[in-house]
Amino acid sequence: MEREKIYALPIRKVYPAILGKALKKGRSEQEFLQVVQWLTGYDKAAIDRQLDRDITYKAFFDDSPAWNPDATLIKGVVCKVRVETIGDPVIWRMRCLDKLVDELAKGKPVEKILNRKKQ
Repeated sequence: MEREKIYALPIRKVYPAILGKALKKGRSEQEFLQVVQWLTGYDKAAIDRQLDRDITYKAFFDDSPAWNPDATLIKGVVCKVRVETIGDPVIWRMRCLDKLVDELAKGKPVEKILNRKKQ
């Protein structure tokens, strides 16, 4: 999918799909929210406001209240691409969220997901 098309996706459509990935694997919405809040700084009320505004997926990341500096420690493969090699900062942020939700869906404890260590 072209970068511009990904940028323009409505968060109202993307967010439920990402949440659904975690829920289908038996994780709770609260666990999912912990991951999103750690990464972006959004709490549940702020996420709901963004969903009500019907912003784009790109704007969701651009408007993040407190992007976690430890996100640079997120490593691994999402959609056959190494997260740490993505050059586009917005796509990188999107894939960081994907990677964390993948880890959550695979059963990794939230504490380990959020407790990233420099290697």
